Amino acid sequence: MSVLKELQERSESKCELCNATENLSVFEVPPTSDGSLEQSVLLCNTCLTQIEDESKIDVNHWRCLNDTMWSQVPAVQVMVWRMLHKLRAEGWPQNLLDMMYVDDETLQWAKAESNESEQNIVHKDVNGVVLQAGDNVVLIKDLKVKGSSMVAKQGTAVRRISLDPDNAEYIEGKVDGQTIVIITKFVKKI
Repeated sequence: MSVLKELQERSESKCELCNATENLSVFEVPPTSDGSLEQSVLLCNTCLTQIEDESKIDVNHWRCLNDTMWSQVPAVQVMVWRMLHKLRAEGWPQNLLDMMYVDDETLQWAKAESNESEQNIVHKDVNGVVLQAGDNVVLIKDLKVKGSSMVAKQGTAVRRISLDPDNAEYIEGKVDGQTIVIITKFVKKI
C-alpha cells in the first residue's frame, strides 16, 4: 500500500492539521523524513501553502490546532508544535503549547527544524554589534510605545533584554516597569 493510501486511512481522508477534505497531499516532516508513514502527514493545500511560505500565514486558520494538538501521531504532534511555536507571539498559541503533551523524542524532532532557523537569526544593534539575551542596551532616540501614552526617552537603559526568536529586528525589555518590544536599530549595546 502506498504512503498516500496509508495516510488517507490513518486520517480518514482529512487534513491532519485542520480536518479539511479537499486537495490533500503527502508532506514529509523535515528535517530527516525518509518518506515513511511515520514521518509523513496528510495536509490540505491551505495548510501546506502556509507552512512552506510564512508570508501567507493566516493566524485564524491555525485555531484548528486546538483540536488536532491532541493527536497521538508523532508526525502530527511535531507539525502542531512547530506551528504553535511559530505563532506563539499571538498569545493563544502559547496557551496551547503550555497544555500540549509531547514525549521527549517527539519534542526533540519538533525542535530540530526550529533550532536550525533560530540559529540563522542574529540580532544586531545600531552599530552592528551582536546582541545576546540578557544584554543591556540604551535607547538612541525617543520611542513612542504603541498602545500607550508612554514615550521611552533617549538614553534610557534597558537591562536584561530578551530576543525575538522569529525576527532579528525585535528585542524585548522593560522600560519604566513595562515590557515593550524595541526595534534593534534604535538601541546601542552598553
